[in-house]
Amino acid sequence: MELNTIIPRLQELVTFYGLKVIAAIVIFVVGRWVAQLLRNILEKVMRRGKVDETLISFVGHLAYILLITVIVIAALNQLGIQTTSFIALIGAAGLAVGLALQGSLANFAAGVLMIIFRPFNVGDYVEAGGTAGTIDEITVFTTHMTTPDNRVIIIPNAKITSDNIINYSAKEIRRMDLVIGVSYGDDIQKVKDVLNDVLTAESRILQDPTPMVGVLELADSSVNFAVRPWVKTGEYWPLFFDLKERIKRRFDEEGISIPFPQSDVHLYELKSEAAQ
Repeated sequence: MELNTIIPRLQELVTFYGLKVIAAIVIFVVGRWVAQLLRNILEKVMRRGKVDETLISFVGHLAYILLITVIVIAALNQLGIQTTSFIALIGAAGLAVGLALQGSLANFAAGVLMIIFRPFNVGDYVEAGGTAGTIDEITVFTTHMTTPDNRVIIIPNAKITSDNIINYSAKEIRRMDLVIGVSYGDDIQKVKDVLNDVLTAESRILQDPTPMVGVLELADSSVNFAVRPWVKTGEYWPLFFDLKERIKRRFDEEGISIPFPQSDVHLYELKSEAAQ
């Protein structure tokens, strides 16, 4: 091939591929700027919706990575590189990773739902995932709680959302359910009056809703009374122990007995036939 034909051909190739390279660079630069802009907009919208900061950061990074992947594929396609197999490879890899990490993905999905719908908050005392404790931290994969005896338990989020969640701190007030047994020989009205006096004398017990005292059960060894006052949630456990002690002291003063289970055992002497 003569020199006068090679040079124009090279100029043509340089011009053709040079424009493609420039176009690919423009697509990447502009696309990256757009991806960052969309990420910032998404994070602002989530912050206005008062979404947890952990979830905002994770979703922002995930959205940015997905957008950058699309931009890179578009830039490679502009260069004339076949991206069909590349896309198929990414899809296959994503499917393999999804199958391998299906447990982690389930925990992630559960964590996202918990952060959005907030069945409990940090500091709440809850019963969930087969245990109970105070919530210390909620992440997208696990929830950390501290038990009353100061043990730290880390629970996968999927285990929490797959069962019932009891939040003892969700409401400002709670009803205390006590069962107090007295002897069948004690006067029922006197017992009710004494219990009502104990409840009235305790300033931490709320008068609205009204405390309730009534006969719950005629048991084998005792008459059981249901004592159900309403208290502030934060004062529940201190008052729970104090109230039982006050009831016992007041019963002692009034001569009211708290019976314990008793059984009558009858012994019979059997004579053998030889002795007869």
